[in-house]
Amino acid sequence: MLKSKKRYSALLILFLVIASAGTVLAEQLRRVTDISHVCMVNNEDMGKPQIPVKVGDQTYYGCCKMCIGTLNNDRKARFAIDPMSGKEVDKAKAIIGAKPNMAVLYFENEKNFQAFTSR
Repeated sequence: MLKSKKRYSALLILFLVIASAGTVLAEQLRRVTDISHVCMVNNEDMGKPQIPVKVGDQTYYGCCKMCIGTLNNDRKARFAIDPMSGKEVDKAKAIIGAKPNMAVLYFENEKNFQAFTSR
């Protein structure tokens, strides 16, 4: 009986730690207000303006010549999956959130961004 209570307590503590860690990460996601600072190939907020790359009627951003070529030639580099809806989103039109490590996530709308940050 005592072993069972200890196991239950340990599992409850583990669950609470995991749940709170997820909440902390979601709360730390900040909205990127200047998408020109995002390298859309490396999916990272670089903290300064990147090189604009015009593809069709959209403008994407890359940090170097390799990124420019990738954005021009690889459709997959210009699109991401919204982590809330699972839908494809054009990075040039997306709501972008940056994690503390500067990695970014792309959302199709403000509602999905808010839902993600309030989990």
